[in-house]
Amino acid sequence: MSVAATGVDRIAAAFASHGKRAALMPYLMGGYPDLDTSLEAGLAAATAGADLFELGIPFSDPLADGPVIHAAGTEALARGATPHAVLRICEQLAGQAPVVLMVYVNVVMKAGAETFALRAASAGASGLIVPDLPHDEAGEVRAACDAEGLALVPLVAPTTTAERVAEIGADARGFVYTVSLTGTTGERRELPPALTETVARVRGATELPVAVGFGISTPEHARAVAGLADGVVVGSRLVRAAGEGGAEAVGAVVGQLAEALRSG
Repeated sequence: MSVAATGVDRIAAAFASHGKRAALMPYLMGGYPDLDTSLEAGLAAATAGADLFELGIPFSDPLADGPVIHAAGTEALARGATPHAVLRICEQLAGQAPVVLMVYVNVVMKAGAETFALRAASAGASGLIVPDLPHDEAGEVRAACDAEGLALVPLVAPTTTAERVAEIGADARGFVYTVSLTGTTGERRELPPALTETVARVRGATELPVAVGFGISTPEHARAVAGLADGVVVGSRLVRAAGEGGAEAVGAVVGQLAEALRSG
């Protein structure tokens, strides 16, 4: 009898076999602009070339998120989105590509780390990103994820010290999410000039894939990041597209990003 692939395995396979210059990881806010449309947007993104998904669970105090994603989460909550409802979306998307849930630590700890990890794995999730969980306090959640085959994906910022980068790299699962800039999520006109150095520091601390997010909003940005990293995360631009034009708009933007990562 074959052993079912774990979430960690699915993430590794996605980074190994995407056929682009870098894996494309769209961020979608679960429940925005409503539950049905957010699912349709994910399916459209998969058809258009997404290799993995970052699926946000809305939270009332999203410290890492800029105005676009913050507003989307607020609207999703107002329309009745819950962690359970977002996990149902995860179930539908997980058959298309690995899903990494972006979830704040209060949501995880309210359920309990073991319970939340079990629920996430049962919904087909491949991993968690918990942006407000300090590395020094992540042991319980990491152990719960490990028990369910989930990757607890850490974040590294430009301001993270070399010592801390080494510690994070040693404990990382799935991939390392490299934050391109100091600040919150959001579209930017230009990539930060120090990004090359930031990615190099992370690469020196881990053998896992390195993905870059925050501020990436155009095909040109995606192509430039692909020259440095193994994965490209695009969030605010796609959340804005979901609000403006639903699944069709999300699919169109993902298609443009995917084409940029195949060419050049």
